Amino acid sequence: MQTFFREATVIKSVGTSGQISLGKEYAGRKVLIEKPAEGVWIIRTATVIPDNELWLYEKENQERLKKALDWAKSTPARLSDPDDLVPARMRAKLRKTRPT
Repeated sequence: MQTFFREATVIKSVGTSGQISLGKEYAGRKVLIEKPAEGVWIIRTATVIPDNELWLYEKENQERLKKALDWAKSTPARLSDPDDLVPARMRAKLRKTRPT
């Protein structure tokens, strides 16, 4: 269960460049800043997911990733020859397109 609490109010000054220091414990963190009313700011820490990684959090992909990770845990690694992983016809095609 999550406990909600309110820490003591802290007074900060806005610097001449418009910045407020939140303290070293928040250095490098992303924050959401809401402005529900004039002179009122609500600042919350946030985790930001890049657009190109968002697919990882979709339910369908979560299930596929879980299956893949379960397979990886239960399947021992083995040596392989990279040439065996690419069909012969594809190897020939790749050789033709490589710069010499």
